[in-house]
Amino acid sequence: MERMSINLKKFISGYSIEVVPNSASKIESFKEILPTNTRVYIAHLETENIATMVATAKRINDEGFAVMPHIPARIIKNQATLTDWISMYQNEAGVNEALLLAGGSTKPVGDYDSSMQLIESGLFDKAGFKRLHVAGHPEGSKDIDPDGSMKNVSEALSWKQEFSNRTDASMAIATQFCFDATVVKKWADDIKKDGIDLPIHIGIAGPAKLQTLLKFSVECGIGASMKILTKRAKDLTKLLLPYKPTQMLNDLAEHKSKDPKLNIEQVHFFPIGGIKQTTDWIEEVHDD
Repeated sequence: MERMSINLKKFISGYSIEVVPNSASKIESFKEILPTNTRVYIAHLETENIATMVATAKRINDEGFAVMPHIPARIIKNQATLTDWISMYQNEAGVNEALLLAGGSTKPVGDYDSSMQLIESGLFDKAGFKRLHVAGHPEGSKDIDPDGSMKNVSEALSWKQEFSNRTDASMAIATQFCFDATVVKKWADDIKKDGIDLPIHIGIAGPAKLQTLLKFSVECGIGASMKILTKRAKDLTKLLLPYKPTQMLNDLAEHKSKDPKLNIEQVHFFPIGGIKQTTDWIEEVHDD
């Protein structure tokens, strides 16, 4: 059995978790599986309608959790639509924070193409949103930098850092998941050298079957760290065992304990194998 270090338990405390309306609807009570005050992100898929998103946000907010819906720029038609969404989330679901991102769609359906445009709209500030998170990409993003570089993602983060410096917005970077702690540590150090000190909430894939994880990783454009999964898949003794993020999180926790100034402040779980499977594993860590 993999051992859970004291540093790991401390590192994952205060974690956040991401759900989609369909998976959330299968959880009878979030109070029974999540610690009080856990932040719950709600991913907005292209096929999802806003009414379902808002209803999910209301239900989770009513259970006493901080709710952070995704606002994907490229699926929003215009300013009137964005204003309506903000109003619905605020007035119907009690939401006052959001993750702003470009979104997975390659072609915008309307006036917005990036999270920077959403921020520049001033609508979230006008509505009194207390917290705005933005996306981070430890392995880069082919959607943003088709040439495989980090140029555009780095420039976007610098712009968001500057926005944070000149406003009273509470901001953080919520990252895409990857599987290599070394990649994460280097990325965190690199952006810090570039003057970006926004807190990092590092994306971690929760326990899942290897085949499921490989499928999601391809769909999400995960980079070179996928080699860790493909290497595991070639080992017949491990192929049928579920992937668990213990080793990666142990590595990051040890790194954080040696470098308390590291920008990584929280862990953000993507429950790819299921919400309950992820929360059960987290409970095992704390009980070990």
